Amino acid sequence: MSADPLHRAGTPQRSTTSPPSSGSGANAIEVRRSARRRRTVSAYREGDRTVVLIPARMSEAEEQRWVNVMLDKLAAQESRQLLGDSELAERAQQLSSQYFDGRARPKSVRWVTNQNTRWGSCTPAEGSIRLSHRLQGMPEYVVDYVLLHELAHLLVPGHGPRFWRLLEAYPRTERAKGYLEGVVAAERLPHVPGARDE
Repeated sequence: MSADPLHRAGTPQRSTTSPPSSGSGANAIEVRRSARRRRTVSAYREGDRTVVLIPARMSEAEEQRWVNVMLDKLAAQESRQLLGDSELAERAQQLSSQYFDGRARPKSVRWVTNQNTRWGSCTPAEGSIRLSHRLQGMPEYVVDYVLLHELAHLLVPGHGPRFWRLLEAYPRTERAKGYLEGVVAAERLPHVPGARDE
């Protein structure tokens, strides 16, 4: 086996990459590999950078997958701490300005606990938007997508081509939809009594 300086045992090796389009607010990602680290992966914010700690033996594909997983986890932790109803309404205004030229103007935006089969709902006649509490703790880009989806209903009531054209402006639409589909699929998996997460 050739001596690969990035994967050599000994002192931690570092590499810096640009962030994937995931909704992370960090400007750069620094990956630190360690021969002492066997299985665990962790991450934390350090100023405007995200540091991801991984085992030295990981392949580049595993590294990229774990970087994405850890960015999503950090974003979920941060969104749990941030958004109350007033912050949610403020975020809706920012998103409307950024993606819809400020044309979508909700009168109220709030979290609700009575939506267990929907991620969000909108009543255009009242200008009200409600998001399911189940979104709390999900990555910011997912919450933003659901907010934009409901804001778009203030402009176009149905789910026709005009509606989806509005959402094309948001670059993380497909990723957010995939995330939510994954959550729904995971909820449908059979629960095995006594099984533990590894």
